[in-house]
Amino acid sequence: MKTRSIIKKFLQALGVIAIALVLVGLGNWQLDRAGFVKELNAAAKVNDPKVYLLSDLAAPTVALDSRKVNKQVAVSGFYIANFKAPLQSDKDGVVSDWEVALMQVDGVNPLSGILVVRGLWSDRLLNPEVAMSTRIELVGTLQPHQNDDRADNVPGVISRLDSSVIVGQADLQLFDGFIVAQSEVTSSGELIRTRVIAEVPVSRVAGYYWQHISYVAIWWLMAAIVIYLPFYRRRIAS
Repeated sequence: MKTRSIIKKFLQALGVIAIALVLVGLGNWQLDRAGFVKELNAAAKVNDPKVYLLSDLAAPTVALDSRKVNKQVAVSGFYIANFKAPLQSDKDGVVSDWEVALMQVDGVNPLSGILVVRGLWSDRLLNPEVAMSTRIELVGTLQPHQNDDRADNVPGVISRLDSSVIVGQADLQLFDGFIVAQSEVTSSGELIRTRVIAEVPVSRVAGYYWQHISYVAIWWLMAAIVIYLPFYRRRIAS
């Protein structure tokens, strides 16, 4: 009987430790989330003036790192397809239709492409000299792909700014996300047209910094209660 009692107490202690470790682990995970949110919020407030090469920040078929969002990038290539992106909202909340092109990117092997917001759809006829054979030097802002459809995905229309909705329309490896063009230059000079500024992307990590910190306190408090409870029960019994 004594041996059975010892084994029972050992298993109970083991269970208490296991539960406490799980709760501490959840607190640590929540703390990591809080740190990530704080890092993203800090990065969003910093205006990085540097212009990076697209290949330095992203790669075809690889998910875009959230820390690379809103960076200015330079890329060159050729527009091989054109789309209307309906009901897009800019940073001021103005809703309009945008012109989006698929650029075949220079110097990336295998052949790769990325979506480029060129400007307003109503201005699409301003540069008739731009053809598939026209090489474009582009500077723009790197943005994450959209998750919500704004329209039906039909020929000539893109339902959202996301390369996944045009897979199969070109034999290219596609970059995640898209570029909002700030300037386009050809051998004839800069293309002048109205540019758009996209909405500031929302952090993909749910919640706010102090919300995550409060959950950390809750998880760790529960771990402390689990550890203390057996001692409390023994004290009450005695």
